[in-house]
Amino acid sequence: MLDRLDHALRSRPEQPAVLTAARSGAPRLRATRGELTDLADAFAAALHARGLRAGDTVGVAVRPGPRALALLLALWRLGLRGAVLDPGAGPDVLRARLALARPALVLADAAAQAVAGWARPLARRARLALPDLAELGPVATVGPRLPGCAPALDLTAPRAGVPVHGDHDGDAVIVFTSGTTSRPRAVVHTRASLAAGMGTVAALFDARPDRPVLGGTFFVLVPALTGGAPVALPARSPRLLARQLHRLRPQDTYLTPPQLRDALGAGARFHGRVWTGSAPAGAALLERVRSAGADQAWGVYALTELFPAAAVEAREKAAFEGPGDLVGAPLPGVLAKPDADGQLLLAGDAARDRYLGEDPDPWVRTGDRARLDPAGRIVLEGRCKDMVLRRAENIYPGLYEPALHVPGVELALLVGVPAGGGDERLVAVVQPRRGQAEGALRAALSEPVRRMGTARPDALLFADIPLSGRSRKPDRAATAALAARRLAPGGTP
Repeated sequence: MLDRLDHALRSRPEQPAVLTAARSGAPRLRATRGELTDLADAFAAALHARGLRAGDTVGVAVRPGPRALALLLALWRLGLRGAVLDPGAGPDVLRARLALARPALVLADAAAQAVAGWARPLARRARLALPDLAELGPVATVGPRLPGCAPALDLTAPRAGVPVHGDHDGDAVIVFTSGTTSRPRAVVHTRASLAAGMGTVAALFDARPDRPVLGGTFFVLVPALTGGAPVALPARSPRLLARQLHRLRPQDTYLTPPQLRDALGAGARFHGRVWTGSAPAGAALLERVRSAGADQAWGVYALTELFPAAAVEAREKAAFEGPGDLVGAPLPGVLAKPDADGQLLLAGDAARDRYLGEDPDPWVRTGDRARLDPAGRIVLEGRCKDMVLRRAENIYPGLYEPALHVPGVELALLVGVPAGGGDERLVAVVQPRRGQAEGALRAALSEPVRRMGTARPDALLFADIPLSGRSRKPDRAATAALAARRLAPGGTP
């Protein structure tokens, strides 16, 4: 896919590639297709001149945009392995991740270095002078350099003689997903698995040339650009995003569920097909997107280990009446099965090769409880670790949470609160949509709650549900702590 992207960009260099939004929401050109390839060539020459060779690891902390896309192309061309670094993870976690990945070079833009205050003293020395980790290599700034940043990557290196890695397989990217400072966990995708995942997305999207696609993830940007469509980076402000959608009228839009909710709250109208993933997306949210003008609204079930795995359109999801959360049939090339404990296992060409430091494993253990319905579709029943134990009964929240998403509910979780003796109280925490009266919502929830049978919650609380992580997923641990405080003696009911 990235080889095809490079060819596609060079064949139409004058065409727009990356757009952003002006304050009016009107599209503003950030880079043409030719400018992207020119920057990718400059990056490749600079990295080659620094002595980096196929198989070396490069840490990358660069915001999505033309520079990040050009870096991806340069790493691919040279056969380098990119380690995606999140400067917001905190210095201890970041140091542990760097120690595991051991990059020969870290590339960071000024914003990333500002966020990670640890980078400023490191940049002054131009070395990762961490305890016992100085051999990790230098830091270089990509893009405009501000005072205190590492030296800039030299983009004047000669471009002649820079090799092309070709079709040989090997590691392509490392993405950190979880783990502690003592045991970080990192997903390793090979060039083949990365290409297979992007190919699956390309088949799903089937973007038409010359009509814009809105999204900020590489799995959206690369297939769209390869198909000839310009890509637009979503505005961060919900109001500006709403104006951007109005002015751009994209054929395809990919936003996370929190971005969708924020945009809807700002009065956004949608066009064409809308896709969402990275966090749970209920039928009610997808129907709201369709009501706001989308021709289709799709929920995508995806993991860092396998992107994408399944997809379901709003109407199919709304028609599902069984317990659990329907996320759709496995996409072509994806194998799915529950293990003996009910955990969903996935495999396929797009699956990660391994976790860094571990042996390859064809099956991805998702951590999700799931079943396959008679049509072969995946129905999630909750996270394995989210089980609530009440009166010796195992309750899996994912089976029942979809029923709580009645009209007027923004988010809803079922969490366990310690009740003594190893038992737990089951609490439904519901976040009302803005302007929704709690009394009317409580009445609307009475029947869905009654139908939960032995899983009926012990308490119903209305509160804003905490979010966490880059995808702003509902934070169950923080929600359980919130519920415990509210239900404690003297707490707010």
